[in-house]
Amino acid sequence: MADYLDVVFWALAGGVFSLIGGVILILNRKVANKFSHLAAPFAAGALLGAAFFELLPEAIELSAEGAAFRWVVGGIIMFFLLEHYLHWFHHHHEHSGNKHKKPTVPFIIIGDTVHNAIDGVAIGAAFAISLPVGIVTTIAIAAHEIPQEIGDFGILLKSGMKRMKVLAINIASALITLITAVYTFHLGSQEDLPLGAILGLSAGLFIYIAASDLIPTIHEEARDHITRFAALLLILGVLVVGITTDIAHKKLEGSDSHIHENSSSS
Repeated sequence: MADYLDVVFWALAGGVFSLIGGVILILNRKVANKFSHLAAPFAAGALLGAAFFELLPEAIELSAEGAAFRWVVGGIIMFFLLEHYLHWFHHHHEHSGNKHKKPTVPFIIIGDTVHNAIDGVAIGAAFAISLPVGIVTTIAIAAHEIPQEIGDFGILLKSGMKRMKVLAINIASALITLITAVYTFHLGSQEDLPLGAILGLSAGLFIYIAASDLIPTIHEEARDHITRFAALLLILGVLVVGITTDIAHKKLEGSDSHIHENSSSS
């Protein structure tokens, strides 16, 4: 069973890890772009792995028969509507041409903050289920945030904002993840939250981001020599999450059985 320290540690670690891309961009834009191209397919695989190996099975177990799949579809539709009408939910690459409007700076900041808050809800709900579910969810979110933060940093820097101010804004925005994660974990621990529904919505979020944003981006950049290994990186992302899931659950089961044996002997 996870506790508050687990949530704080992993949420902070994931937040620091996700800011790596933005920091690299501040130091060297060319390196950051290459790093983003490599991170995107891995993140897509990690999100899909977390959705199908961890979040969806847990949502099925906690929900009434068939309800989990409805929550997943509802999550996909909800995040599609957010992206379609508000144009802020994610922006891993900039489109060329006049048909696509560049988002304003306040819109980027507000969108990133709300996005981080949603990530925190997913992390908190996952830790309320178990430590392994929380760890896997955090890893997938952190992997996805790297290319997103590079996109956010790039747009804000292009707007003329100073580097340190961009970094400070993104750090403050990332702290929202920690706050919502801890609060959601608290509510989930008190059994005041429909955890099955939240995990189903989170699975829909992960599937939507991977399928509608990251994978199309990978295809658009397929001619770049850096992305020739995109398929392998995507598979690697799935494998890393799958292996992490198995190891975490086996360790949890081992510790539970050890505790049970000690309590029986006493």
